[in-house]
Amino acid sequence: MSRWPPRFPIRRAASLRTFEFALHRNGLGPVAGVDEAGRGACAGPLVVAACVLKPTQLASLAELDDSKRLTEAMRETLYKAVTKYAMSWSAVVIDADEIDRIGIHVANIEGMRRAVAGLDITPGYVLSDGFAVPGLTVPSLPVIGGDGAAACIAAASIIAKVTRDRIMVAMDGDLPGYDFAVHKGYSTARHMACIDRHGPSVQHRMSYRNVASRVTSDPNPTTIGLSNEC
Repeated sequence: MSRWPPRFPIRRAASLRTFEFALHRNGLGPVAGVDEAGRGACAGPLVVAACVLKPTQLASLAELDDSKRLTEAMRETLYKAVTKYAMSWSAVVIDADEIDRIGIHVANIEGMRRAVAGLDITPGYVLSDGFAVPGLTVPSLPVIGGDGAAACIAAASIIAKVTRDRIMVAMDGDLPGYDFAVHKGYSTARHMACIDRHGPSVQHRMSYRNVASRVTSDPNPTTIGLSNEC
């Protein structure tokens, strides 16, 4: 009986390309990486991205790494390079209402499926960050710490992070008083103080305990015209 996926040796390659090079050498390319941004936030959307890089190493992408290890300026620079030189990429935005309705883990997995489906080429293999993704039409492998171990996942991580950060900065203008441009919806002390003062906004995830516990008796807290100072 044959095994799937086939077993083959993985030899250490330069930078973060080990997994991709091994898969390409064994006829399983193109390789897509998929990752998310915003899973741990309590406000704003979840953004999931998929990316297929060219099988050759590009000097302009040599600094690819886990997006959380990079400065905002470095992420913006790499975002421009990734979206310019990638064979294909896509980003999916899942809003707070959908996260509340189906749960963050289901939203994460569904977002990964949607992001892969949104690619304009069909990958031969998918590498996902941390989680197995059931329901894909091609073989896949979850990689623990994938955004620091595989270039295609790192590229997807940057697309997801930059896309989400831009959304949160725009949201800060629409909903002043919550400081979204600074904490990007994560549960910092300042963010929690803003919710305590103004109540949750329409962009907060009400299924999250730290948000639900701060609901006031007012069913429609004011979410516009607030001071940016908390």
